[in-house]
Amino acid sequence: MKSIVNILAMGAAAALTASALAADPRAAEDIAKASGCLACHTIDKKLVGPSYKEVADRYRKDQGAEAMLARKVKEGGKGAWGDIPMAPNAHLKDQDIKTIVQWILSLK
Repeated sequence: MKSIVNILAMGAAAALTASALAADPRAAEDIAKASGCLACHTIDKKLVGPSYKEVADRYRKDQGAEAMLARKVKEGGKGAWGDIPMAPNAHLKDQDIKTIVQWILSLK
């Protein structure tokens, strides 16, 4: 029983940490900068890839968008925004990808 409580407590702590990062746009933007995302994307203008606000506008109401975008960041993709492919980012931690994607989807 004690181990179940510990597992639940660790899960809750992880969720709170993820929520805190998602709630802090500077932390998410810093992760995006450090990860090289801003070499191809900007917040409000198309660069090589779409702006983050364009991504948010397209996917904001899509219930599966967060998981789909996280997978696309990790594995790369082509075709949703034109012919220029997005390189895979398998080197990024899943939690960092989730934080970046949540931040992007929160932009207006």
